[in-house]
Amino acid sequence: MKILFDFLPIVIFFVVYKMTGNIILATAILIPATILQVGFTWFKNRTIEKMHLVSLALVVLLGGATVLLGDGDFIKWKPTIVNGLFAIAFLGSQFIGDKNIIQRMMGDKLELPFKVWRTLNLAWVGFFIVSGVTNLYVAFNYSEEIWVDFKLFGLLGMTIVFIILQGIYLSSHLQNKE
Repeated sequence: MKILFDFLPIVIFFVVYKMTGNIILATAILIPATILQVGFTWFKNRTIEKMHLVSLALVVLLGGATVLLGDGDFIKWKPTIVNGLFAIAFLGSQFIGDKNIIQRMMGDKLELPFKVWRTLNLAWVGFFIVSGVTNLYVAFNYSEEIWVDFKLFGLLGMTIVFIILQGIYLSSHLQNKE
């Protein structure tokens, strides 16, 4: 349910774009949809994930530029910037503290050697970089309509494939904590 809720603003953006063919209008609706999503999350949980805050800030900033300047190129940069920030955070976590981000997120459920945690973390860094670069490639080498399809289905598909590959890698090292 949470994953569906996380994707709700993107789905709304996609539906509005498909109904109107207008990226400016779709972005103008994406901004309040994202604000409502974050507001609802705050109201319900009294906390907001950093990912949602980063996404909200970029939607407001880049979406606002898209709407105000009538230029869809600004919103096309959002996935790349988000992925770039995540790549930097995951890479930086290799050098800050005694656990990287992946180990902090999953370490209480899995017992893995340090090398495996490092490999997983660096794999996510690589994934974020590839996703960001691929987004820019599609955004600026294909039609706007293809980019909108890619934003929803391509990036989601890439993420699902990566998570499956990560699961396969993990299965050979897995030691559940009981």
